[in-house]
Amino acid sequence: MFARSLPRSFINYRTQITRPINSSFIRSIRNLFIQTSETPNEQALKFLPSIQILGENQTKEFLSGREAACSPLAVKLFSIDGIKSVMYGSDFITIEKSENIAWPLLKPEIFSILTEYLTNGSPILLENDKNGIITDDMAFDEDDDEVVSMIKELIFTRIRPAIQDDGGDIEFIKFEPDNGTVYLKLKGACRSCDSSSVTLKNGIESMLKHYIEEVNSVEPIDEEDQDQEKVDAIVESAKLNPQSRGIKEEDQEELTHPPSL
Repeated sequence: MFARSLPRSFINYRTQITRPINSSFIRSIRNLFIQTSETPNEQALKFLPSIQILGENQTKEFLSGREAACSPLAVKLFSIDGIKSVMYGSDFITIEKSENIAWPLLKPEIFSILTEYLTNGSPILLENDKNGIITDDMAFDEDDDEVVSMIKELIFTRIRPAIQDDGGDIEFIKFEPDNGTVYLKLKGACRSCDSSSVTLKNGIESMLKHYIEEVNSVEPIDEEDQDQEKVDAIVESAKLNPQSRGIKEEDQEELTHPPSL
């Protein structure tokens, strides 16, 4: 599910400047084109508009038009029937659609909205509401213990870039030392991908277990489980029934080579 060579389609929309634009945008939008890239999730497509969307290594996801109130562009995209989620990256926008609507029906309107909005140089996010942006800075906290610091460093330096290449992102939620479980949240194209469970177990979990002996398993936290009480309940359930999570110890094989994503 991770980075690999994918077929890409190129669509070039040369813009017609109809009103004054901030001079800093002129060079980047004069030849604005939108490149699309397939993702492992058939219902998600990665749009690369050849200009910066968010800061380096930053992402922000919206799962509904109501959540997108802080982003006029996302609100416009959600106005298209069939759009399920929108995620911004540093230089890409991942859009997820409903299964019952084909991409050829959605692409023209998506391209039209992206081209018009980005040409005008309007802000991607309103200045007064930039909460929920994931950044590399989240990988470091002076209150973290050694194990958590190692987990975060590995996620943000080795795992996160690969997932972003596929139009998604990953967020560290917590580490439970009692059972060695790492709780993560997948976003964007990876959140609803059919192979997300394989990604967690064969990719992320294998890598974390190889480098950090305290890690025994990796479990996802869904969007609806993001509430702290629900997270705590999931963790407590894993403590009471450890065999229901991860791989049994007797069935685990020692890794002789570092796993790759």
